[in-house]
Amino acid sequence: MHRNQYWLNPKVESAEELEAETKVICELYREAGQITGAGIKLYSTDECTGIQAKERLHTDQRLKKGRVKRVEYEYIRHGTLSLIANFEIISGRLESPTIGEIRTEADFAEHIAKTVENESAAAGWWFIVDQLNTHQSESLVKLVAGKEEIAENELGEKGKSGILRSMKSRKEFLENEKHQIRFIFTPKHWRVAQSS
Repeated sequence: MHRNQYWLNPKVESAEELEAETKVICELYREAGQITGAGIKLYSTDECTGIQAKERLHTDQRLKKGRVKRVEYEYIRHGTLSLIANFEIISGRLESPTIGEIRTEADFAEHIAKTVENESAAAGWWFIVDQLNTHQSESLVKLVAGKEEIAENELGEKGKSGILRSMKSRKEFLENEKHQIRFIFTPKHWRVAQSS
C-alpha cells in the first residue's frame, strides 16, 4: 500500500514570533481546566467544507459472528455541505454545530452568535481559530462590539478608518483579552516540522 501525508512548508518570517504565538495556544490548552473553572467556555472552532452528503442506496447488513458488517458501495449524492463546529477543549465534545450549503463571513458570525446564545450563562467565550479572513471579519467585530456595548459608529469604516479599517485592526480588536467574546488566532502555517 502507498501512503501519502500532506505537508506544508512553514513560511516563517520570525521564529521568535512563531514561538510566542505557539506558546499562547499551548498555554491555553494547558490551563483549560482553570479557564473553564472560571466559567469561560473554551473552544477550538473551525470549518470543514465540501462534505459530501450521501445516502446509501441500500441498508447495511449487520455485523454477525464470524462476518464483518457490510456497507453498500452505491449511494445517492445530495450535493455538499459545510460544517462549522466548536470542539470544547475540556470535554472533547463538539458543541453547537452549524451545517449549511456554504460558509461565508455571515455564516461564521451567525455560528458564533448561536454558540454564545446557547451557552448564555458562561462568563465568557474564547474561540481558538485559524487566521482565515472570515475569522477576522466586519461581522464578527460588530457581534463582539454589540456584546461589549460599543456603538457601531465607534468602529469606523471598513477599508477606511478605525477598528474596521483592516484585517490587522479587526484581528487586534477580536483578540482583546477584556472582551467576553475573545478570539485567539493560531499562527499562520502552524504545522511545522517535528524534530526527530
